[in-house]
Parts: sequence; structure tokens; C-alpha cells
Amino acid sequence: MDSEIFSLGGELPLRRLGYGTAQLAGPGYWGPRHADPREAVAVLRRAVERGVNLIDTADNYGPGVAEELVAEALHPYPEGLVIATKGGVIRTSADAWHIDGRPESLRAMCDASLRRLRRDTIDLYQLHRLDPKVPLADQLGTLLELRDAGKIRHLGLDTVRPAELTAALALAPIASVQNRYNLLDRGSEELLTLCERQGIAFLPWFPLGNGGLAGGAARALDLVAERHGARHGQIALAWLLHRSPVLLPTPGTGSLAHLEENLAAADLELSPADMALLAEAADR
Repeated sequence: MDSEIFSLGGELPLRRLGYGTAQLAGPGYWGPRHADPREAVAVLRRAVERGVNLIDTADNYGPGVAEELVAEALHPYPEGLVIATKGGVIRTSADAWHIDGRPESLRAMCDASLRRLRRDTIDLYQLHRLDPKVPLADQLGTLLELRDAGKIRHLGLDTVRPAELTAALALAPIASVQNRYNLLDRGSEELLTLCERQGIAFLPWFPLGNGGLAGGAARALDLVAERHGARHGQIALAWLLHRSPVLLPTPGTGSLAHLEENLAAADLELSPADMALLAEAADR
């Protein structure tokens, strides 16, 4: 497998298999998932105990729920733990998402995340979506101002096209992108190549295909999983870790058992034959 460590922004060493907090919110990422927050706290603490040092969250998971749980579980934060969050989207219901990249909104969102996370600086702050109604220079310029004020350490983008990332790089240093990418949905290959060329972290969302990993690759997954005594989801995560050294999957779960299952994927060593079989099956 490629190196287990990725250096975010050239300075923050990250274990490449992280933990995402979206599943700590309820259906539609609205409200809490657990009636008792101690369950979510236990999952977060166990992830860090198992060596995870990248926690990926967002202000609109809940909204606010996931960030507050991160702070409840992990503050005061251990040295070396990187917290990534996102802003730029406002939620008004379980199925209503409103993109808002206005400078005054981004500043307010960042400050609110800092309060909920109980941090002075956010290690990685990502625009959850680019706002087509606001010039890109204004959106990134606001984040650069927040960085210069010490509130943000690194900037990231979520759901972008290669041309948009190229345009952003002309305006600001970009440490990460988050796009949908998994074994059966590899539509962001061009973006991945650009990230590899620029040394940018690529955090694939829906790394397990949002529960839809069977499809045309079912037989290949069966064969590879049987060889390794693993589950389909573990093979899918291992495939991402083998596919590129800039891929940092952050699968989420509200279950301790599923967390352990996901993290065990980092120990799987897929052979070139395994990778070829999975790639061929995914192309069908």
C-alpha cells in the first residue's frame, strides 16, 4: 500500500483513514442520530484511541450537532489531532440546503464553528459548496482573511470540477478537496489526477457508495473479500487507500462495531491482481 501518512498542506501529518461525523446526525443530516449522546461520544473517542487523527465534520450536520459532539467527546484535543469542518451551506430543514458564500456569512459561520468546536483555529476549513452568485475571489478572499486572522490554518473545497480547482489555486493555496468518489463511482478521476500533481488531499465522500457497492462489481468484491477474509466495505476502503496516496477516506458511522470494521481496512494489503480485478469489474 502507498504510505499510510499524508502531509496536509505540507505540515500536518495525517493517517490516511480518518473518521467522518455525518452519520452522527439524524436522517437527512438533521438533528441527532442517537437519543443518548454518549453513544456518539463513545464512537468519536474510540476512533481517536485507534489512531485516527483526522476528524471530518461540517457546521450543517445537525446543524451544529456534529461539531458539538466532536467538542464534547474530544476537547481538550490531543496533540496531532486535526479537525476539519465545512461552511457555506445553510440548512432550514432535513431536505433544504441553501448555498451561501457571501463574505459576511462565511465569517459568521466560521466563528460559530470555532465556538462549537471550542477551538481558536480550525485546522482545515472547507467551502461546502462554491456559491455561483458570489465571485470566487470574494469567497476565497474571505477565507484568506480568516486565515490571516489566525482562525483558519488551511483551506479546502467540496464538490468542485477540475477547472474550478485550477481557478481556485490561482487565488489561494488549497490543501484539500472533497468530491464523491468510490470503487463504483469514479467520475472524479481527472480531479484526482490534478490533486496528485498538486499534492492536494482528496477526501472522497460516500467512500462506501452510500450502501450501494454491489452493482456490477459484486462478484469481484466477493472474490477479493473471500481472499482476505474481509467484508465488501473493507475492500472498498482498502481499494481507495491503494488507489492513490492523496486519497484520505473518512467513512462515518454511529456504531462502535462498524467503526472497528472500517478501521480494520487499513490493515488489508490488496495485491496488483486484486486491484486489477476490482478495476475491471467497476468498469462494467
